[in-house]
Amino acid sequence: MVLGDITTQDTDALVNAANSDLTGGSGVNGAIHNAAGPQLPDALRKFGGCHTGAAVITPGFNMKCRYIIHAVGPIWHGGSLGEEALLARCYRTCLDLATEYELESISFPLISTGIYGYPPHLAIPVAVATVKEHAKIRLVRFVAFDNRMYEMLLREVT
Repeated sequence: MVLGDITTQDTDALVNAANSDLTGGSGVNGAIHNAAGPQLPDALRKFGGCHTGAAVITPGFNMKCRYIIHAVGPIWHGGSLGEEALLARCYRTCLDLATEYELESISFPLISTGIYGYPPHLAIPVAVATVKEHAKIRLVRFVAFDNRMYEMLLREVT
């Protein structure tokens, strides 16, 4: 786990906290779209969108990573609409794609904890447990964008 900018990670793939339209936006999604360059929207258009809990993969284009895995996390509605299961599915789907593409390393943001409103103190345990249970690749890195998230991650992993 690291504190920093996910767009600068040098893992084989990094995960984009995407929206269901697979278009640019704010937060992690906007930063990745900006860093990847103008080829990314064209590559994503062919998918016609993506359902919550699912993910698609594209080349990394102008980034250090070879691939970007675009995962659509759940919007927080208080926890009564299956958000936890959808968030876990989101992480599993990313790990399955990484395994399918024979990747050795992947960087994750804290999916759904930004504009989608998933409380970090609830999302982080789901993310860490799902990765521990399902990771079949050499290196899985969580990238926290601020000190608060980093400290929450640190407490969960230690």
